[in-house]
Amino acid sequence: MTSEKRNGETERVGVYICHCGGNISDHVDVEKVAAHAQRLPGVAVARTNMFMCSDPGQELIQQDIRSGRINRVVIASCAPSLHELTFRGAIKRAGLNPYLYEHANIREQVSWVHHGEPATRKAATLVAAAVAKAKVLEPLEPIRVEARRHATVIGGGVAGLRAALDLARRGIEVVLVEKSPFLGGMAAQLATLSSSGKNAGELIKALAQAVHAETRIGVCPGAEVIACEGSVGNFSLTLEQRAPERRPEWKHQPGDYVPFAGFVPALPDGVQQFTFETGAIVVATGFQPYSPAIGEYGFRRYPEVITLPQLIRSLAEDKARGSRLVIAGKPIRRVAMIHCVGSRQIPGIHEPGEGGTLNEYCSRVCCAAALQAAVAIRESYPETRVFEYYRDIRTYGRGQEELYEQASKKQVLFFRFEPEAPPRIEPGDGPHPLQVTVRDTLTFGEEVTAEVDLVVLAVGMEAGPVQALVEKLRLPVGADRFLQEVHPKLRPVEVATAGIFLAGTCQAPMTVGEACAAAQAAAAKTAALLAGGSVELDPFVAHVDPGRCDGSGACLEACPVKGAIAMLTVENQVEIWWRIERRQARVNPAQCTGCGICVAACPRKAINVNGWTLQQYEGMVDAILEG
Repeated sequence: MTSEKRNGETERVGVYICHCGGNISDHVDVEKVAAHAQRLPGVAVARTNMFMCSDPGQELIQQDIRSGRINRVVIASCAPSLHELTFRGAIKRAGLNPYLYEHANIREQVSWVHHGEPATRKAATLVAAAVAKAKVLEPLEPIRVEARRHATVIGGGVAGLRAALDLARRGIEVVLVEKSPFLGGMAAQLATLSSSGKNAGELIKALAQAVHAETRIGVCPGAEVIACEGSVGNFSLTLEQRAPERRPEWKHQPGDYVPFAGFVPALPDGVQQFTFETGAIVVATGFQPYSPAIGEYGFRRYPEVITLPQLIRSLAEDKARGSRLVIAGKPIRRVAMIHCVGSRQIPGIHEPGEGGTLNEYCSRVCCAAALQAAVAIRESYPETRVFEYYRDIRTYGRGQEELYEQASKKQVLFFRFEPEAPPRIEPGDGPHPLQVTVRDTLTFGEEVTAEVDLVVLAVGMEAGPVQALVEKLRLPVGADRFLQEVHPKLRPVEVATAGIFLAGTCQAPMTVGEACAAAQAAAAKTAALLAGGSVELDPFVAHVDPGRCDGSGACLEACPVKGAIAMLTVENQVEIWWRIERRQARVNPAQCTGCGICVAACPRKAINVNGWTLQQYEGMVDAILEG
């Protein structure tokens, strides 16, 4: 082992290799990798541990730092997205600059894709490259940005209301933006909540009234975000707010609750645009119900085929309550409910929707909602029979299994079908307008036909139509078209853009309770970010060497982030009597994402990304070639 000196200090690298409970060590000989690392120039110590992210594993690193044995750290373990912050925190607590640390991913990039000797060789090579980079790392300091104690919540559904109220109660000024004239979102379209049996209208009314009464919250109904600039702590949003066309139910005064519409805030007059500054943004744009295609289970082909939201509304509006359900003036003696319409779609079996998309996910709440409706019908209209057609009953939440038991006790009949043989809806031959035929797997594949008066489709959840907002805020979208968080466990309400958070069903199908929990998490994260009046950001941003920059502007043309790079005119004094002016690039560290595109574009090599300089890359490449 040899050592080098950098800035007057000898580099002493500590290498720490994780077994990951067998995830790595079952395929990589970690002791062999450690022995190889120990022989690398600049390495002072190489150790292994069963779980390097555990408290004992972190303590191992901290002891070596405190004793002065090492002043650089290399961790070889799982993906850095999982525990990079964990290790930086441990290094910082031991008194070392947390950015004098490099990570080698030898789980996802090695043990999960290679077995045996190739895995060990590759792991040793990646560790050698990490060591080469660690030796030329420079201490970095976080970027501190002033932050306004102000947040904007986009979406006035139950998640948006909950997030806005929690933020206001933490002392944060809030603007709540809702594109419709009402507050409450899709939850206001429900009669009762399947998860708790509580009245949805009363819940929305109480929450919206609390928001309406909170002096720190400004509500903007009928408004949409039309422009967004700036960065975390100092976003600039432009809203367009317009008065909607008046409808009969809008005779209600501001502060009223309109069933199946929501809470009525004060509406604007005419059209107006205004711009304001905000420190953080919570996106709570919700979802939309799946709309069946024409002919799907007879939808829009037979008037007796409706969706579950339509049934829920009809049940709530039926004030007569006789022994038999009546819808649109027609007595309903038999109801068929079909599960998983627009959810758990399978390529090759289901027809793609507009844009060629399929909803391959489970919408989570449909089974419970259909069962709740079936129980309500049997309790209120005992002469109306209910048939449930399902692929799988997924009543996963607390108290949800009881709904299935109640339905069984209320003599709801269940038929189970395979996705490749769904129920067929055809005109009825007798007194009932429709008939449902299915190959029932509960009776060993027997084909069963039932005459019914009404078919109800339990439609799933789809991502809301927020493409314009996605483009303005540069939001990540998953394969399921819902907005995508950084990590479902470690950063469940954050996106890659600092200062923007997600809340509720804009992320995925959720119950009302889950949406509120996600909203509270987003509010807590936002409040913690803005509480101190400033924000700390990682320093991995572009940095311009003014001595090399010739002001060509190539970096500005290549930069994908508006405002991250600006060309400024600077004055240089060549002699006492002679001054010249020239253009020079300047980076706004609060907006730079550290993508490195400008580094490649600069003809003078005047730009580097802190923590990922060209010199560091060269060292890594040399180490890989030597391996």
